[in-house]
Amino acid sequence: MYRNGHVGASLVVYAPFGFLVTALASVEVGGGGALGVASLAMVPDLDVRIPFVRHRGITHTVWFALLVGVAFGLVGAAVGLDDGLAEALLFGGAGFLFGAVTIVSHLLADALTPMGVRPYAPVRDDEYTLGLFTAANPLANYALLGLGLVVVAVALVAGEAVPA
Repeated sequence: MYRNGHVGASLVVYAPFGFLVTALASVEVGGGGALGVASLAMVPDLDVRIPFVRHRGITHTVWFALLVGVAFGLVGAAVGLDDGLAEALLFGGAGFLFGAVTIVSHLLADALTPMGVRPYAPVRDDEYTLGLFTAANPLANYALLGLGLVVVAVALVAGEAVPA
């Protein structure tokens, strides 16, 4: 997938979390999370800019998703630590989910293409692909972006409608 498709996929995957965040905190926090995952949707494709790193290699694995999740979790825990251990754990868990889900959404979008992904490499070499459309298909990319925008908008509105 290209940028539009990956942004859409990140919003689709984030939507249930966005609903919860909006219902528990505010629509501003839920919307901020949506902007965050959308802005990080292309992180795994940074591999094309790193010498000696194969595209759809290590940055397209669950191990990378876990690494990004742990990094965001540590930052979240550090932010929450000022307010006590419970807040640190809450912010750390939210940070972990935010980071890991963003990377997993990228993998899911790439699994829609014929090239697919090998999410467990190098431990297992299983390839996952649905082969529905090529990564360069503009209609598929825009459709996924549109779906993501609609799904996350519905999730945020529904989360805001939950009584406090």
